[in-house]
Amino acid sequence: MTPPRSSDRRRNRDPSFRFEYEPSTIRFGSGCVDDLETELEAQGLERGLVVCGSTVGSTPEVIDPVTAGLGDRLGGVFDETTPKKRLGTAFDGLARLEDAGADALVSLGGGSSLDVAKAISVLAASDREPADIGAAFAETGTITVPDSGLIPIVAIPTTLAGADLSMGAGITATPDSGLVEADVSGGISDPGLMPAAAVYDPELVATTPDSILAGSAMNGFDKGLEAIYAATSTPVTDATAGHGLEKLEDGLRAFGDGERDTETFETILEGIVLVQYGISRPGETMLSIVHAFGHGLTRTYDVQQGAAHAVIVPHVLEYLFEQDGVDARAGTLASALSVGNAADHGAAVVEAVTEIRDGLGLPSRLRDVDGPEPDEFPVVAEWVLADHFMPNAPPGLDPSLEDLEGILERAW
Repeated sequence: MTPPRSSDRRRNRDPSFRFEYEPSTIRFGSGCVDDLETELEAQGLERGLVVCGSTVGSTPEVIDPVTAGLGDRLGGVFDETTPKKRLGTAFDGLARLEDAGADALVSLGGGSSLDVAKAISVLAASDREPADIGAAFAETGTITVPDSGLIPIVAIPTTLAGADLSMGAGITATPDSGLVEADVSGGISDPGLMPAAAVYDPELVATTPDSILAGSAMNGFDKGLEAIYAATSTPVTDATAGHGLEKLEDGLRAFGDGERDTETFETILEGIVLVQYGISRPGETMLSIVHAFGHGLTRTYDVQQGAAHAVIVPHVLEYLFEQDGVDARAGTLASALSVGNAADHGAAVVEAVTEIRDGLGLPSRLRDVDGPEPDEFPVVAEWVLADHFMPNAPPGLDPSLEDLEGILERAW
């Protein structure tokens, strides 16, 4: 039976667009980290400092293939990154970079290591004193990215969050760093921070614990959903995100069913590459309302980003599909998630997303994670509404604080 044609392909959307995108060189395949020395040579880079967390840095099956693959171009290992993505950590990494005489940063692990590597790159190019950088970060929530001198980055993800083909990074700072007087959360963004290369090795990803992969996979999966309905979507990204969601739907269901063969990881990684292709572009992004909720829920609460996405995404989708005049493109999403024959595309998409989440063993209720209590929902809703990703919400959406509180109440 032929699936019904989707009536939402470009409904309520301006058909004109400008697509500017300079992605990383992508290396993909089992064992591809063996060729890291060759990749650095191709990029004109002499020595790479590996940037990772302590767990990755002390896990032989992860760190050893990377250091061996870098060969004579290994400039050392800085294994002090944490999920907090501290500015102080970046300054420590800068000192290691300078001591090693390295001209490249090799981020290994999750998105936090890549974010710290980007901060190190910016600091290396800056001629400002640390105190001045800290004061500016406290005032503006960002760090000025110099026009030249950035250290190239090679990204090697071991999770599935899909943060690798991005030009942005989140950064935090605390008073104990000596750089700020109060806690600060912010970020940096610049086309020069797009990694020079992204290396996707299924064998390396397979070493990551299932619980970490599951949470990060939901974050990456949601990027594909948002790339379809974001106000900044284009026909180019419709194609890549749509096919990426098809791959993720297949691979994540297999992963949820206990399959851990190389083919499963290859399928998932193919999907992760595709859904983030073009999602981070000069002057714009396709991250949208789900990621705004992720920021709101993790801003001051100990909620893991993937768990926040897992809990909230079905309720956000349900809300979007209920809104009259909102172009959330349920038909396009339904086709990508293999439910294009359903009579109610919106309901079918919500059900498919929920099934994938539940198959990954992720939490389904806000009360089951270390997040806000119901009396805190008004404040969280304010954070979500003010988030810089909200302007990318589907065309026609004009949420009120009460609407956003209602989503949190549904998720509770």
